[in-house]
Amino acid sequence: MSTSPREPLDVLIRRLDPELPSPAYAQPGDAGADLRTTVDAELAPGERAVLPTGIAIALPDGYAAFVHPRSGLAARCGVALVNAPGTVDAGYRGEIKVIVVNLDPREGVSFRRGDRIAQLVIQQVEKARFHEVEELPGSARAEGGFGSTGGHAAV
Repeated sequence: MSTSPREPLDVLIRRLDPELPSPAYAQPGDAGADLRTTVDAELAPGERAVLPTGIAIALPDGYAAFVHPRSGLAARCGVALVNAPGTVDAGYRGEIKVIVVNLDPREGVSFRRGDRIAQLVIQQVEKARFHEVEELPGSARAEGGFGSTGGHAAV
């Protein structure tokens, strides 16, 4: 199947730490651009920290950026993001910071300045108009949630 690629979205960026590179895509076709930490940090098991990235962005209206975890950090070190994905709204102009947590029960994890800690995914988002009603229309799923469709042996 052949599709023509869309033009990349222009995003204004302010590097608050000019010694670190701007966010970049590691491979062609990647959805997330790597974010790096500006500081060294040590996290004991169960500990969390807010790591600065040294960048601020200006997104066009109708877009948001989402801070996602890096799968390699999760698989190798047990590192997750506390509020994944973190949301960067179009109107936010402050530094993007990443809330990391060490979920490994035994080993600490070290971050060094310049380490890739998360990835930034930019997406177009819709504005909703909310309409209050007495009752919602029916659906096949209805109120089923939290594993109601099965898929795990414990369900």
